[in-house]
Amino acid sequence: MNQKKNFILVILMLCSCSIYARNIVIIKKDFDYINLTLPGMEKTNQLFLAEKYQAAAVELLKYYRNRVNIRHLDFNIDDRQKYAGKKLAKDVMEMADNALLHQLKPHKSYPYFDYGKTIDWQKAPVPDALIRTFLHRTNWWQQMGLAYWSTGDEKYASEWVFQLRDWIKSNQMGAYKDDKEYAWKAFVVSFRLNNWSGYFNMFINSPNFTPEFLMEFLNSYHQQAEYVKSNYTDIGNHRLFEALHLLCAGSSFPELKGSQSWRKSGIEVLNQEITKQVYPDGMQYELSTSYHIGTINIFLNALKIAQLAKLGNEFPESYRALVEKMVMAVINFSFPDYTFPLYGDSFLTNKNIMLKNYDNWSQLFPHNKYIRYFSTDTKSGTVLPYLSQSLPVAGFYTFRSGWDRNSTVMVLKASPPAFFHAHPDNGTFELWVKGRNFTPDAGSYVYNDDSKINNKKAWYRSTRVHQTLTLNNQNMMITKAAAEKWETGKDLDILSYNNPSYEGLQHQRSVLFIDKTYFLIIDRAIGPAMGTLGIHYALKEDSNPIYNQKQNSVTTSYTDGNNLLVQLLNKDSINLRQEESFVSYQYQKEIKRPAFVFEKFKGNNQTECFISVLYPYSNTAAPKIKIKENDYHDPANGKIDMIITIDGKTRLIKQDLNK
Repeated sequence: MNQKKNFILVILMLCSCSIYARNIVIIKKDFDYINLTLPGMEKTNQLFLAEKYQAAAVELLKYYRNRVNIRHLDFNIDDRQKYAGKKLAKDVMEMADNALLHQLKPHKSYPYFDYGKTIDWQKAPVPDALIRTFLHRTNWWQQMGLAYWSTGDEKYASEWVFQLRDWIKSNQMGAYKDDKEYAWKAFVVSFRLNNWSGYFNMFINSPNFTPEFLMEFLNSYHQQAEYVKSNYTDIGNHRLFEALHLLCAGSSFPELKGSQSWRKSGIEVLNQEITKQVYPDGMQYELSTSYHIGTINIFLNALKIAQLAKLGNEFPESYRALVEKMVMAVINFSFPDYTFPLYGDSFLTNKNIMLKNYDNWSQLFPHNKYIRYFSTDTKSGTVLPYLSQSLPVAGFYTFRSGWDRNSTVMVLKASPPAFFHAHPDNGTFELWVKGRNFTPDAGSYVYNDDSKINNKKAWYRSTRVHQTLTLNNQNMMITKAAAEKWETGKDLDILSYNNPSYEGLQHQRSVLFIDKTYFLIIDRAIGPAMGTLGIHYALKEDSNPIYNQKQNSVTTSYTDGNNLLVQLLNKDSINLRQEESFVSYQYQKEIKRPAFVFEKFKGNNQTECFISVLYPYSNTAAPKIKIKENDYHDPANGKIDMIITIDGKTRLIKQDLNK
């Protein structure tokens, strides 16, 4: 088998050599985009003025190989010594070696695909547009570069030169009709600018990196940077990435004539967008937890690049202050194990990843003792002086009994209209108790939004798969929550908000966190709209719930005793029905999980009400819950007056939800 792979490899390498084994004559035009008047380029300029263009290119390559004043965030020429002779991870070497055979893995969630002896840059191996855009980011060249640094084997450098030249040759603007959706989508081009600047440093000292190749590289790089500057995405996180990568391009190649304008453009856009895209409470306006963290790193990486380029003062102090608020927002919406709700096309993180993020953030905000507390895994710094906290503009509300692993934490989303990655899910929440997330959000599974090919995206976005109210199982028409009450106290925290979810139907949800122990949720459907109302719940995939139709209750059955009871306290007729549901923690991977809905019919203009209790308990037997309705009790009109008894312990619950 190895002999066969080696034979194929030799054939591919011979083919690549034959394609580019032509005499490339360097001409004056090749230097059009290079500023030869910069310090250190005197000899190159002399040769250029003497019309010795080949010799000027040779000298220019020497300049780049000896350049020490330009630093890249990820890969610099002198990093090679850290990798030389060091064994790389198996998956890194696998990707590098498969790339030699043109078996590529553009996206980590898919297997390797064979792109042919001559790489088919338009190939769509699966009906997911994401894999085509990732192909044109050329991410696998990083693994080839690491393999080259580790082994010193020129086959990686030779193939990289071949593939990059082949990309340039095969993907000229307008080469195919949908190129602006893939190869020449400004967002994708910007990632190439970022990636190629690092790969340049990884391969620059290879004998395969010739003066002729240098001129091809620089001319293509200049063209792509100019394209991004002229074709920014109008709004959203794509625009942020484009600005960051353009700043990177200008800082990585200050010798290119457009570099100053690229740096200026990137900085201006980031300074403008941070106030547009980040709310005063620190939350990014797409209201996606994963993308929020991504935008933090965009803003901070821009600051790092600017500092390396001696341009740090181009970002005002207000920029840094708002990014610091963004980090504090992460702390507020996170659970004690460093994970966070999967709101808005988010995917599950882990503690190691988040510790690296916090360490990075702490370096930029060393004065912040709260960020340091999380960056050091609670070994240093200071725990926050409060428990329950809101991000009031973004509409994220966190009920919290403590900051350690034994705490109870609920993060609820009741937000203004959001953008792009946000779901129609106001009222949804995740409940974390003693190390277990009992009600994880469904996630997103896939980015493909073509329902004719794959309707999974629509399913994961739908309102009914979130922990909130629906009318006739339809998607929420409007997400525009208005908080009516947010109060925190020693033994009671309360949130009440109103959302115009459907035409003719307001949804008021009130959540009471009682004794820092359990939750009472009161849902009111207000307005003339009629149809089947549903309050939906979904549980963790391994919860193995027990359904009690008579008591309208559902209990988890974990053998470790850390369990949850969900019970509807209504005395009117309610239908408890199981639903099909899934959760996606990683891209294109889903797990079946239990879900259920409490339903009743709304047949007139009267307000309908659901009263649910969510009671975490440390036992295998669920607590017995009873309620007694007092004279003032009129939930349809917002009057709550009842005595709740749980295993013999009573508590008076009296609230006016209209105040």
